[in-house]
Amino acid sequence: MEDSTAAAAAATPNANVLEAKDGTISVASAFPGHQEAVQDRDHKFLTKAVEEAYKGVECGDGGPFGAVVVQNDEVVVSCHNMVLRNTDPTAHAEVTAIREACQKLNQIDLADCEIYASCEPCPMCFGAIHLSRIKRLVYGAKAEAAIAIGFDDFIADALRGTGFYQKAQLEIKKADGTGAVIAEQVFEKTKEKFAMY
Repeated sequence: MEDSTAAAAAATPNANVLEAKDGTISVASAFPGHQEAVQDRDHKFLTKAVEEAYKGVECGDGGPFGAVVVQNDEVVVSCHNMVLRNTDPTAHAEVTAIREACQKLNQIDLADCEIYASCEPCPMCFGAIHLSRIKRLVYGAKAEAAIAIGFDDFIADALRGTGFYQKAQLEIKKADGTGAVIAEQVFEKTKEKFAMY
C-alpha cells in the first residue's frame, strides 16, 4: 500500500493523502483552493439561511431561525421558523424547509440535498434531517446563542451527553400488556402493504 499512497501523493501534491487501516486511500483536497471554494459556497448558502431568520422575525412568523435546502448547488427552498404563524410548535425552520423541499421535489428521500441552518438544530430538527437522509448539514450559531436569549427548547445537551439545559417536565412511560402487543402487531400486519423506499 505504501506505493499507492506515494502515487496518490505525487498525483495530488497539494493534497493531504491519508491511508486508512483497511488500506483505502483518501485525498482530503483534490486541488488547490478546494477548501476555500467549499467555504465560499457554504458562506453563500448560510447567509441565505440567516436572511431567512431575520425575515421570519420581521414578518412575525416565529423565532429567529432560517434554513435552506440545496441540491446540486441550487436552492430548492429557503424557509424560516413558522411556529407562531402556523400555531405549530414543530414548524421550526429546518422542519419547514424539509417539508417544503419534499413537496417541491415530490420525494421523501433528500439524500442528494444539503441543509444550511442559521443555528444548531434542536433534536427534533436533527431527527427530521436524519429521517430525510439529507447528506450534509452546515449550521451557523451554536444552540447556546439561542438559549442565551430565552429559547429553552433546544435540549442540545441530549445530543452532547450532558444535562445542563435539559428540562425534566415530561413523563415517559412505555405501554405494557395488551397495549404494547397490539401496537407492535401493526408492523407485522402492514409490512407487506408498506414498502420502505
